[in-house]
Amino acid sequence: MKISRNASRIEASPTLALNDQAKALRAQGKPVINLGVGEPKNLAPMSAIEYAQQRLGTRDLKYTPASGIQDFKQAVVDYTTKHYGRTPKLNNVLITVGAKQAIYNTLVAILDPGDEVILLAPYWVSYPEMVQLPAGIPVPVAPPPGQLQQRIEDIEQAVTERTRAILLNSPNNPTGVVYTSDFVKSLVEFCERREIYLILDDIYHQLVYGDTAWVSGYQYTDRDIDQSYLVVINGVSKTYGMTGLRIGWAVGAAELIKVMSNIQSQTTSGTSILTQEAALGALVGPQNDVDELRAFIKGNRDLVLKGLAEIEEVTCIIPGGAFYCFPDFSAYNKDSMALAGFLLEKAFVAAVPGAPFGLDGYLRISFAGDRNGVMEAIQRIRWALDSTSPAEISMGNQQFVRDWS
Repeated sequence: MKISRNASRIEASPTLALNDQAKALRAQGKPVINLGVGEPKNLAPMSAIEYAQQRLGTRDLKYTPASGIQDFKQAVVDYTTKHYGRTPKLNNVLITVGAKQAIYNTLVAILDPGDEVILLAPYWVSYPEMVQLPAGIPVPVAPPPGQLQQRIEDIEQAVTERTRAILLNSPNNPTGVVYTSDFVKSLVEFCERREIYLILDDIYHQLVYGDTAWVSGYQYTDRDIDQSYLVVINGVSKTYGMTGLRIGWAVGAAELIKVMSNIQSQTTSGTSILTQEAALGALVGPQNDVDELRAFIKGNRDLVLKGLAEIEEVTCIIPGGAFYCFPDFSAYNKDSMALAGFLLEKAFVAAVPGAPFGLDGYLRISFAGDRNGVMEAIQRIRWALDSTSPAEISMGNQQFVRDWS
């Protein structure tokens, strides 16, 4: 069967593959705890449910404009004004099937075959594949050893005449790192000066903790949105716990947004009227659910960091946002794929290996789930790896003894 070479290079998401493995083991009765899921457990805001119910009550469920319905686009305009200090026009906004489609539409709109996109490693696992689908070339830039934030000079050195974009995700998946204001300022100014698109994946921007401050890229450019090379990506999946709605958006120059809308009109067409109404309800309704989610995740983060600190030779940079941490397990195994497989087999804990994120020796741990389950998983990891921990452990209704060194 003939399959294109370009498409054949694309691999399945390792997080989805891990979830499938975890589900298969759970179906066999194994006491699996999944730390790989990037999905908060909070329920959707009631305002989202009410807006969706109102739309259902009309029985009017027809096609929507490719770029989104006007009421929801206006809500995105208002959201951008509130959180970014910049007010786009309606033609600066595109509503998409999740933030992932917003990023992909951007890449299709700006890349010719052989064009390059700089990715800041560790990066979300889908970024390289999304760059390669329109025949672009991902160019990873790693941080200095022992750090999780790049140096601006390393990024500038990676830029060539084929560089079309830099992708910045802050707070970051998989690390939880919130990039500093100085870093964001330097990157914005560099991209505007060099006329390189800066794609800002801000899907976690409201989930920051303590003294950590997220900053808007628009803060560091005087250019009008229509003249700027910033493209802001966001959505309702993480902050509002509505991953299943598949609603995201892009804000950018009208010329670019028009092309992205044309691409969407020829592929998926407009997103569902029902899910846009639900997302509209989330944006315009009370925001106390967001505050509660932030507090819950911070509590989980603090407990996970405490548990990781008890594991010999594991280090972890404190995440300032999102609901992930990215501890360094290289003292136990520099091959993160092998380590993740070992932990799933021995401790029935699913954690995502760091290699697909562009940094081996690490594991991504999501602490968005049930607090007791998350803490038990950390205890199991310590039992499986740290010889100074007790040799026996209870998992499910069984006792297990560590019989390896």
